[in-house]
Amino acid sequence: MPKPDKTPATVLQSLMEEYQLSNLALSKAIKLSPSMVRQIALGKSKLSISIVLRLSKFFGKPPAYWLDLQRAMLLSEAAKDKKLNAILKSITKAKKPVAKPGQKVKAASAKKKALPGRKKRIAKAPAARVVSRKKKTK
Repeated sequence: MPKPDKTPATVLQSLMEEYQLSNLALSKAIKLSPSMVRQIALGKSKLSISIVLRLSKFFGKPPAYWLDLQRAMLLSEAAKDKKLNAILKSITKAKKPVAKPGQKVKAASAKKKALPGRKKRIAKAPAARVVSRKKKTK
C-alpha cells in the first residue's frame, strides 16, 4: 500500500498555514499542549479521539475526516511491516460449513435441547414448616 498523500500531519500543517496559526495559537485554541500540537504537525504523534474532536470542532471538519486520515496512515504503516506481512500470509480465510440438502447447519453456540421422552425436573421450593408453640401453663 503506498504512502497516503494526505496524512493528519500534512493536513494540519496546511490548515495552520491557511488560517495563519502557530503551534502556540492552535494549542491555546483547542486547549492542548504546544508540544503535542507540534508532534502531530510533524507526524510523530497519532490522533486520539479527544484530539480528533477538538480539531474537528475548531476547523469545522467532521470527525470522520480526521479519523479516515489517521486510518489511512496506520494502514500504510502496517503494510510496510515485514513481520506482520509474513504473519498475514500464513493466515487462511475462514470457511463456512456447507449444509447438505434438507439439513440445517447448527451454530457452534446453540444450546442443547432436552432429549425427547425425558421430562425436565423442576426444583420445588421446600414446603414451609409450621412451628407451633405451646403455651406453658403454670
